[in-house]
Amino acid sequence: MPPCRRGASGYRGVRQRPNGWYYSDIRSGDVRLALGTFETAHEAARAYDAAAWRLGRPCPQMNFQDVYTLQQALDVAPPPRLITAQDRAEHVERQRRLLIAEEDERAMAEWRWRHPEDVTDEQAY
Repeated sequence: MPPCRRGASGYRGVRQRPNGWYYSDIRSGDVRLALGTFETAHEAARAYDAAAWRLGRPCPQMNFQDVYTLQQALDVAPPPRLITAQDRAEHVERQRRLLIAEEDERAMAEWRWRHPEDVTDEQAY
């Protein structure tokens, strides 16, 4: 039997996103089922276990051994995170600021390329 594969999060089926949140998914045959994004790895692992129970996986393939029924797994699994209009607006604003910052960096790189004497004078100052 192959060893239990757990990611850097320490849980099966849980990966950390670059923004610090945790993403959970489970495979069923050739299909990957996305379970959502959670604030903690523990919440994502609980969601994984609830899905594993629904798919009829054996207990050794679960993250937590303290759940014995599907109802218990559903009770301890966190609800999925709902994305609100405010979340979308904040995301759009962050993307806009990122584009502005990238444009500033590009403009400064072009300025340094076109005016190397100013760069030299600034470094000497």
